[in-house]
Amino acid sequence: MIINKLVWLGPAFSAMLASPVFARHEDTFAPIAQNAQERTGRIVTWEREESARQQTLEQVRRLLKRPLTDNIAAQIALLNNRGLQSTFEEIGLAESDLIEARTVPNPDLNLSARFPDKPPSGTDIEWSIAQNFLSILMIPLRTKIASNQLTAVQLRVSDEVTRLVEEAKRAIYELQAAEENLSHLKIEQEAQAASLELIQSLHEAGNITDLQLLQQQGEYGQARLEIAQAEAEIRELREKLNRLMGLWGEDTNWKLSPGLPDVPQEDLSVRGLETLAVTQRYDLAAAKAELVSAVRAARLEKTFRWIGALDFGVDSERDTDSQTITGPTLRLQLPIFNQGQARLVRSEAVLRRAYDKFEQEAVEIRSEVRELRDKLISKRDIAQFYRDQLLPTRRQIRDQTQLLYNAMIVSPLELFTARRLEVNAERGYVEAKRDYWVARTELERTVGGSLSRKKPVLQEVSSKNPIAKGK
Repeated sequence: MIINKLVWLGPAFSAMLASPVFARHEDTFAPIAQNAQERTGRIVTWEREESARQQTLEQVRRLLKRPLTDNIAAQIALLNNRGLQSTFEEIGLAESDLIEARTVPNPDLNLSARFPDKPPSGTDIEWSIAQNFLSILMIPLRTKIASNQLTAVQLRVSDEVTRLVEEAKRAIYELQAAEENLSHLKIEQEAQAASLELIQSLHEAGNITDLQLLQQQGEYGQARLEIAQAEAEIRELREKLNRLMGLWGEDTNWKLSPGLPDVPQEDLSVRGLETLAVTQRYDLAAAKAELVSAVRAARLEKTFRWIGALDFGVDSERDTDSQTITGPTLRLQLPIFNQGQARLVRSEAVLRRAYDKFEQEAVEIRSEVRELRDKLISKRDIAQFYRDQLLPTRRQIRDQTQLLYNAMIVSPLELFTARRLEVNAERGYVEAKRDYWVARTELERTVGGSLSRKKPVLQEVSSKNPIAKGK
């Protein structure tokens, strides 16, 4: 019954979104689209009509036909994540506040009619119309405040875009590492099975002790347990990606691009990252816009604190003897008791809070950049150590042990141990690569965008969503 109601409400909801009441200015979303392209190399759209939603689904399904990489997963998440679309509606709310601030308030019309019970029997009619001129005088400052708040919302939304990109890329790296490790675990299990079979035959011949047989059985059981844990982790990571990309049903049958990328040979330059982060972090820019808005709001309260109401108008009354009296009216609130003290104290508190918040975010951003910069260097060094030293050494040990085993100098247990240590080193290298790319993604997010310019995954941008400069 509930599903039927939702299906029935679908066309009605689409009709409401298409009605003039829900009209939006195209340029309010343009800064978000432009920021996403410049910083992440990806496309974002705000689905304000049902047709836009259908176009998005078509784009998502085209991308899902390809093996998922970090860039493709991030693009799908930006297009199809419903939580991000919900965040975009904050722009509409802020835009409505700006429209309200720019709009001249309507005048007040009062009309009354009184009927006498004695002659003269004419009806006494009185009407008046008045306009709140104080609200008109405050329009320029209120417009600037609302404009700053809209800018802050646009920057906060842009920050959410970069956050979602980081989460999607992190999930891809974790899933790629888990699947690569699962393949190594299966190779190890096959080796353990062969080892166990050989050990059992040697035990039956009396060449292997009971303890050695039990140890090999334990190793085999441990390998099976690790495979089961790895498969459960892969299922969990796939569902995490499905949530980030907003997928369900048949769309969840996507394929992952196999293998993590290798750690780059050249060192990533980490100089000037603090300055880069402070100059381009969206959340810090949003805090600055909120600070400017608080400054203007405090100035507004100081300027008009003595004026509570200022109404001008015209009043006219026709008396029972048909005489009409018309003249101007003025309503001015006298600041005898309430002189705006509470509003002034509140605005100053809001201003101080905005300033402290801005400074705190700047300090935290610098600290995060330094922390992640050191973490990235450490993870890169660990991955390079695995690749250049530990893995070649383990492979040489395996080859030498194989030669000694062929010459019947060492036991099969030593050969199986050498192979197991080699597989463990390969798994360690996979985890080191994962940690490096996750740390790099975190650093990109911390500095406010990609560390290197990316090409858009979707090459074509709809002409209905032009990229324009922000206000």
